[in-house]
Amino acid sequence: MKDQEINSIVEKVKQGDESAFEILYDNYSAALFGVCLKIVNDQEVAEDVLQDAYLKIWSNIQSYDNSKGTIFTWMLNIARNTAIDKYRQQKKRNISANQNASNDVSNVLSNSEELNVNTIGINELINQLPEDQREIIEYLYFKGYTQQELSDELNIPLGTVKTRSRAALKLLRDLFVLLIITWIVKNT
Repeated sequence: MKDQEINSIVEKVKQGDESAFEILYDNYSAALFGVCLKIVNDQEVAEDVLQDAYLKIWSNIQSYDNSKGTIFTWMLNIARNTAIDKYRQQKKRNISANQNASNDVSNVLSNSEELNVNTIGINELINQLPEDQREIIEYLYFKGYTQQELSDELNIPLGTVKTRSRAALKLLRDLFVLLIITWIVKNT
């Protein structure tokens, strides 16, 4: 669209023209969705963020000033800020949930015999994993990283983290079954 067309559409939106707003949505939603998705890394959440962003755009269209920048840049900033707010909100919620879970585990352990991963032989099993899989398990299960955080930390693709994690868990399961069978045989 040409600048004159865009300015005309924006003026109609400022007057409350919903069909003009639909034109803005149709022309920019894909690009704004891409930005939201890049920030929140979840398609459903990105869709919600985009909807929230468009509600803010509709509610605040009167504050748009074309002498300060294009409508796309203005809308992009709203979408980006909305996505960042959502990301921070989710991260804060995850930290709080992790702290609550940690407190619950601590309470259980203090009320019963202390559990040590060495007592049940987990470290021995983990040490039998290939180095790349062992590293993934240590970060995910002992250091509390999410798969995305681990991908960022180790600078490897998220798919690689998921593949190594799946392979490691399968191997650990097989090793654990073997350990149980060996224990049963020895103790019968």
